[in-house]
Amino acid sequence: MIAPSTLHTPGRRASIWIQATRPKSFAATVAPIALGVALAWRDGRFNPITAALTLLGAVLLQAGANLLNDYMDHRSGADSSASLSPSRVIQDGLLAPRQVLIGAWICLGAGAILGVGLAWIGGWPVWIIGALGILIAVLYTAGPAPLAYLGFGEIAVFLAMGPGMVAGAYAVQTQTVTPAVLLAATPIGLLVAAILHANNLRDLDSDRQAGKRTVATRLGRRGAQIEFVVLMAGAFISVLAGVMVGALPLTTLVVAVLLPQAYRLIQIALSTTDVPALNGVLRQTAALHMRFGLLLAASVVAWAWLAGS
Repeated sequence: MIAPSTLHTPGRRASIWIQATRPKSFAATVAPIALGVALAWRDGRFNPITAALTLLGAVLLQAGANLLNDYMDHRSGADSSASLSPSRVIQDGLLAPRQVLIGAWICLGAGAILGVGLAWIGGWPVWIIGALGILIAVLYTAGPAPLAYLGFGEIAVFLAMGPGMVAGAYAVQTQTVTPAVLLAATPIGLLVAAILHANNLRDLDSDRQAGKRTVATRLGRRGAQIEFVVLMAGAFISVLAGVMVGALPLTTLVVAVLLPQAYRLIQIALSTTDVPALNGVLRQTAALHMRFGLLLAASVVAWAWLAGS
């Protein structure tokens, strides 16, 4: 299952498929799953096996969504040989479009099967969350009205990789979901939406030429820059709000140590249209999301440990 122009060694084939799934993006999955499990730990429920299986299922779904996104963007013309597609396996002839599509359905199918098993453990909340997650993953760039092409991409990833993943991981451990968990997931959702928006801000001109109607192309350059500020600032403000209403413990305010990094990214996003510079904003926003999410999860566990000692 490798393009003729590539080496046919098993190691080379494996590395190409790993590249195609965009493993660096999996950090966006690790952070919300870690937070959901940490919240369950705080509430006295934790099973390491189901936690690991939840993470594996979420990663499979994200890998499938990434592959499907690359295939649909190639088919629609949004990704060309000159674009900054994250994997470039199609553009560089490493994999044929049909191979990428088959890989997408394999990953989505495997993630769905694993999700069914976890739903038997987590009950009706996991059935609902899992079904919505798979639906969003498929409809993001596929179907007659792709969410990413109609300006709903940020909303989709906010729901799927913020409240959806956090609540799903929590429900597998506890068999329930509470409003407090959904509120605690809001900062993670806003930051993962900021990652996508940074991508769309970078690609604003090329997406507009390809007819891809993202929020960035709809708002224009200045409006898109302001939205990036809102998403970044909203993540920190929502942690404070979560602490004030009791959804998050006081220790989570430690994420404030990341404010200088967020401020630097905002400064760059507001001051440049240079694609390489904005590509750096994208990468660093993803890194900020990972640090923020893991710090949030660790501070929840620390609070639970301190309260129990």
